[in-house]
Amino acid sequence: MTTATPGAIRAKVRLGDRIFSSSTVVAGSIILAVLAAVAIFLVGQSIPAFVAKPGTLPRGAANFWVYVWPLVFGTIWAGAIALVIAVPVAIGVALFISHYAPRRIAQVLGYIVDLLAAVPSVVFGLWGIGVLAPFVQPFYVWLGNNVGWFPLFDGRVSGTGRTILTVAIVLAVMVLPIITAVCREVFLQAPRLHEEAALALGATRWEMIRIAVLPFARAGIISATMLGLGRALGETLAVAMVLSPATVVSFFLLTTQNPNTIAGNIALQFPEATGVGVNTLIATGLVLFVITFIVNAIARVAVNRRKAFSGAN
Repeated sequence: MTTATPGAIRAKVRLGDRIFSSSTVVAGSIILAVLAAVAIFLVGQSIPAFVAKPGTLPRGAANFWVYVWPLVFGTIWAGAIALVIAVPVAIGVALFISHYAPRRIAQVLGYIVDLLAAVPSVVFGLWGIGVLAPFVQPFYVWLGNNVGWFPLFDGRVSGTGRTILTVAIVLAVMVLPIITAVCREVFLQAPRLHEEAALALGATRWEMIRIAVLPFARAGIISATMLGLGRALGETLAVAMVLSPATVVSFFLLTTQNPNTIAGNIALQFPEATGVGVNTLIATGLVLFVITFIVNAIARVAVNRRKAFSGAN
């Protein structure tokens, strides 16, 4: 009687499996190659801006970093304000859809949220400049008169409403569907047994969400927030249409002088840029590329540090 040696029998590899495996490897390699090509292009075209002599850069900046710093500040500041506005609303809407609304209402509201993500940014820009800015301007005046003692609302209030706060509201509306959709799916994946156990022990629905759903969804909420921040940092057309920019670093939310964003500055300046001005704008794009990479890396670290949620689904 003969015995088969271990490892002598191998499963037959099907042609379809081999094609699929090769396709995934090729797809992943293409993504890495494109990312590397973009990075190489940005670095190569940015070198003339990094070594440019004082006075040759746009706006007479002493060096590239003096030129780009207000834009970096404006980009991060606008994105941070947008997240402060959008994240609580998105979590509330996602919880309403997943745990409070009847099924029919939840389905309709979910479709509406998904459709909102498909609206072009130029439409948001038109809405921001034509509807939102005139609508909120009287409210800005009220804030300046009554809450002007708070540093963020200090300064001369803009007469048009085209301020960094208006841009942040537009960005918040734009990133709201992304954050809401991801949070909704994560909330729906919360362990059902944990929810039922919390309710059986006498917890209210909100207490059940607080102790069973939100801890499970923490990593998903972070991921959704970073996805929204990525779009807010890179948004171009809506910012360029709504904002009245200036080369300043200011925390004031209601004044006429507002810090510009990197993407908005590129959109406004690139058509007329020549020579080293083009290299300078590409170099600012490289800075935005690095910022988004750092933001996503921080988000990945935050998600990975969270321990796996224990329990049955």
